[in-house]
Amino acid sequence: MRIYTVHPPPSFADPDAEPLLVKEGFCWPAMFFTVLWAVGHRMWVVAAILFAAGSAIWFAMEALGLLLMSRAAVTLGFLVLVGFHGNDWRRRALARRDYAEAGVVAAPRAEAALRRFIDLQSVAGPARTSVFRSDLGSFSNVGP
Repeated sequence: MRIYTVHPPPSFADPDAEPLLVKEGFCWPAMFFTVLWAVGHRMWVVAAILFAAGSAIWFAMEALGLLLMSRAAVTLGFLVLVGFHGNDWRRRALARRDYAEAGVVAAPRAEAALRRFIDLQSVAGPARTSVFRSDLGSFSNVGP
């Protein structure tokens, strides 16, 4: 089972828009496509920082005259670091665009997680929200 955070669209967005789900854990697309992945998710500052960091690392390796294996190790380390932090950067970018985190859901796939979240919302009612408590490993209803 995977863990997803649920980010409903802001109130000023399209009323028919579905919530966005962000997987918890390693982000393979962020590792393999760094800058393109960030641009694809409209994270312009992150894309610029990734491009600048990648360029700085490349120039530093050129200046130091590292051998091929050393360059590969440094590049792989950078890409793995991006992969581990990619989904966290995406959550922060969504928060800056007023996509609040509405809860956390466990499901095998994103579609099932969205369905589960919507089902829990309809059962809990409009005044309550369902939250997955990772420390307890269960769902609980939180509200006024």
